[in-house]
Amino acid sequence: MAVIWLIAILSLACMSALRVISFDMEIAASKIHGSRARQIAEMGIALGSNPLVDRSDPILHQFDESTGEGFDVRIISEGERFNINAIILRNDSALLHEIFIRWGMEIEDAQNVADALIDWVDDNDEAGLNGAEVEEYEAAGRINQPFNRPFYSLSEMRLVRGMDFVESLRPDWRDWFTVWSGGGLDVNEAPAELIAAAAEITVEEADIIPESVRGIDGIRDTDDDVPFENLSDALALLGVDVDSRPDLSDRFALGDTTTRVESIGTVSGTKRKITVILRNRTGKPALLERTEEIIP
Repeated sequence: MAVIWLIAILSLACMSALRVISFDMEIAASKIHGSRARQIAEMGIALGSNPLVDRSDPILHQFDESTGEGFDVRIISEGERFNINAIILRNDSALLHEIFIRWGMEIEDAQNVADALIDWVDDNDEAGLNGAEVEEYEAAGRINQPFNRPFYSLSEMRLVRGMDFVESLRPDWRDWFTVWSGGGLDVNEAPAELIAAAAEITVEEADIIPESVRGIDGIRDTDDDVPFENLSDALALLGVDVDSRPDLSDRFALGDTTTRVESIGTVSGTKRKITVILRNRTGKPALLERTEEIIP
């Protein structure tokens, strides 16, 4: 009986050792694959940053079945998002209210968050009607806030009072904002949902803009695309009266020169994502921001 018990204990010990070894091997393989995936993502960034490569070029999407390696690159105009600093600096709190209410906020909550965002950026210590300045943040145990300057990144927006509530309602809120674009929302690049908020119309009404840009085939970045060359033509389609509502026209722009390049490198199922934001990609590009992510 003792021999049987000894054999059982040794068997369990062997199984445990094998599991530990197997786990260590998986960690080592994951590190190797992760490092390689990052290198491949870098290759994609190099291609996407090249001014001679169009964003519809098939070279941006490569995958080798034999090695399980490849990258997928997207070139996106940063003008398709709202520049939060531009909104605040032109004192367009009405646009912030419009966005937050469309996300499901009550009017009072939307006003609170909008005023807090404005107080974070303005250069004084006087709280807005529903805003938050030094006293409110100190009461919450947070010192040296707000920064009283424009946002340097979207991560700073998360520090503003009420943004935790925004994030609970709209986890993808970062897809709506940027700090890098030229200022206005580029009508040739923005999705209908953002155009609708800026023009204060329905998404269905705003969809006429991306539909017109895509051309007859309904596919973006093809030969039959018809981007607007005149902002007034786009605003007329949206029903925006420039004379009576100049505040709406100020929210839009054409031809933003800031570009986001996203590259996801894949190796045997392991993924790494690198994002760079470039200004003047087709001329003398300047790197504005670079981030790296582990994609599950």
